Amino acid sequence: MFAYIVRRVLATIPVMAIVALFVFSLLYIAPGDPAAVIAGDQATPADVERIRASLGLDRPYLVRFGEWVWRILQGDLGTSIFTNLPVTRMIAQRVEPTLSLMVVTLGLAIVIAVPLGVIAAWKSGSWIDRLVMVFSVLNFSVPVFVVGYLLAYYFALQLDWFPVQGYTPISEGVGPWLQNLVLPAVALGGGYTALIARITRATMLEVLQQDYIRTARAKGAGQTTILFLHALKNAAVPIVTVIGIGIALLIGGAVVTESVFAIPGLGRLTVDAILRRDYPVIQGVILLFSFSYVLVNLLIDLSYTLFDPRIRY
Repeated sequence: MFAYIVRRVLATIPVMAIVALFVFSLLYIAPGDPAAVIAGDQATPADVERIRASLGLDRPYLVRFGEWVWRILQGDLGTSIFTNLPVTRMIAQRVEPTLSLMVVTLGLAIVIAVPLGVIAAWKSGSWIDRLVMVFSVLNFSVPVFVVGYLLAYYFALQLDWFPVQGYTPISEGVGPWLQNLVLPAVALGGGYTALIARITRATMLEVLQQDYIRTARAKGAGQTTILFLHALKNAAVPIVTVIGIGIALLIGGAVVTESVFAIPGLGRLTVDAILRRDYPVIQGVILLFSFSYVLVNLLIDLSYTLFDPRIRY
């Protein structure tokens, strides 16, 4: 068990190294001269050269990459070109709204999707099964921003049940905090919920055909016990896998969702940084998102041993 954990942790190191190399290369693979873009149309050649020197574009690539990695290992993600603030401070100021949105979305998706998938597999071929599939297709087909605007118009503007936009820190109360996150979480989690529900249904259909399920039925086990204790546990590995993979959907969708609902999180910070060509901020946020995704998938890999003790490779 310990050796398996060590191997999985060590396997993330080359992944993060490749991600860091790509993130650092954004300055070099971006179209045009980054220094000229940042300086603007009215800048003089001297201004462009000054910005190029501040970004280190006048020095060898490998030297700059080595210095950048060394600063990251010390917790320094650089300084914003426009605000002149440390990138780590800017991220720290925005991380709570994004983390809150993703946690609430993840919780809602799992609580809704897994039972839907189990019931759809149990009632395979019935109107319940078809209804779940229609729900999944619709959620996959409609873009996040369309769902977000519809929810904001109906539930916020028409019914006045939720705030239209903004974010309330959890320190000001769980109620106001959740009230600001319900609509964004529903909008962001639609496609994610559909994905988990479909995979749960497909996996459960296969498991429910196994011999040990028929044996459990023959022994008189209740339907709830069979579905959620015997079948769901043995179908957990693919379900947990797709939950981990789907975190990428949440990270990408958070950028759009935070823009629709004016949530001051990392998504909004990313959009603002891209519009202003603030490369240190862009690099810092992408590196944080990438590290978070790799960490989540590492935890998913380690969780396999809880559901299937045979996994020790």
